[in-house]
Amino acid sequence: MIRLSGTKHLLGHRLWIKDFPEPVSQIQTSYLIVGGGISGLSAARQLTKRGISDFVLVEMEGHLGGNSSNGENQYSKYPLGAHYLPLPNFQDKELLNFLEEEKIILSYDTKGFPVFDELQLTFAPDERLFYKNSWQEGVVPKEGNSKAEEEELVAFFKLMDTFRAGKGQDGKYLFDIPLYLSSTDENSRSLDKITMKEWFVKNNFTSEPLFNYIDYCCKDDFGLGIEYVSAWAGIHYFAGRKQDVTSDKIESVLTWPEGNARLTSHLKRYSKDKALKNHLVYELKIENNKVIAKTFDDHKKTTVAIVADKVIMATPQFVNQYILKERKQYAKEFHYAPWLLATLVVSDLGDNFSFPLSWDNVIYGAKGLGYVYDQHQSLNQVQSKKVITYYYSFSGPDLKKTRKEIHKKKTDYWKQMVFDDLKMAHPDIESVTEEMNVFVLGHGMISPVPGFIFGEAKKQASKSIENRVYFAHTDLSGISIFEEAFHQGVNVVNQILDETTLDS
Repeated sequence: MIRLSGTKHLLGHRLWIKDFPEPVSQIQTSYLIVGGGISGLSAARQLTKRGISDFVLVEMEGHLGGNSSNGENQYSKYPLGAHYLPLPNFQDKELLNFLEEEKIILSYDTKGFPVFDELQLTFAPDERLFYKNSWQEGVVPKEGNSKAEEEELVAFFKLMDTFRAGKGQDGKYLFDIPLYLSSTDENSRSLDKITMKEWFVKNNFTSEPLFNYIDYCCKDDFGLGIEYVSAWAGIHYFAGRKQDVTSDKIESVLTWPEGNARLTSHLKRYSKDKALKNHLVYELKIENNKVIAKTFDDHKKTTVAIVADKVIMATPQFVNQYILKERKQYAKEFHYAPWLLATLVVSDLGDNFSFPLSWDNVIYGAKGLGYVYDQHQSLNQVQSKKVITYYYSFSGPDLKKTRKEIHKKKTDYWKQMVFDDLKMAHPDIESVTEEMNVFVLGHGMISPVPGFIFGEAKKQASKSIENRVYFAHTDLSGISIFEEAFHQGVNVVNQILDETTLDS
């Protein structure tokens, strides 16, 4: 059985032509949050934390969570996007508090380090790589490298350690999470002007295994590979996380069968009975110190006018450009990589390899990023069928053109592409697959090309309009990770309420 699904792009595309009916009813609220992804849900949480309950959240999809959503079959839940959260930095108290509230952090030890719920940390074995015709532990190519290749890997990671610990003259880390905490040091920021490949060459690296590993990492966090992504962003992947939140400095991630949809489920409770799903805001106007949001109800096929004192646009800029005309000039500088996910139900994966099935399974030289084993966190380790989710990012020089081509392809095309890629490590994958669900994201994540992270377009797109309309989204950070989305929501609410306090 093969199924093809995706986001409600057809409804979203109606923003272009605005063929919506005029409002037939009205809703009054103090705060309107547009967008039910992690940034919007985090904003709802922060409003609640600061004692505000008069708000409404609207979301175009029939569910909340954005890229942190999930599907489910009879054997397992599975992610439809982001699927893990690395252990946060020790100084990120806001995020640590959230994880403590949700019983992901159970306590703190005598040294003040958080104690994470072991059932939510990745079980061993957590990573493996299919390299030179066999599986090996970890995703960094190790066994079978030449001496020169091994020396380059060691040199690269030593350099990343230097970047991780490095600070600017302002006393801030050169690379930090959330990104806005990073130093304004001009030497490090100049890395945003070149690609990661250019940095690789300038630093006299030549190793193919190292090149492929960095390419994989860039695609993993940015959707774009080493040839297209900013060198600052590429180094941030390795240097932004300080590995300092546990006393033994372990590198681990928090993960669940449904991926980061588990975190969505925790955040959703703050907008319970306040969320309008299947609702699309298609026009905003400021009149008489109020913001009027014309909002289409896709179920009732009617429009409601939501009148708010303040609006938080927790939506990406490719959406905002059709709701607010003045935003179109900035939106063209924002690049979003498309993604494809395929969840397969298989009867066998040939577990008798040199290294066992792991949570993350990467295939060296493949077009995609490998697959996660969705049942890996289950305490029941004997599964009648195995459920895996394959990831593929459409990296390339013309993402707009790629997006158009994606929507022309049929289900059989994607099915065969997935099979052909997985056959490198699993030659019989086609015969053992009983079901495949393909999920396509046309605008999967913000992709930081050179000049974007510290560029003018992102800066201008972040500015509020008349202290009435505010913006929060990972594309305003420049890196699409959970931490950035979470802090975007927190920060925008704090900005609004702090400005209100000053005005009064």
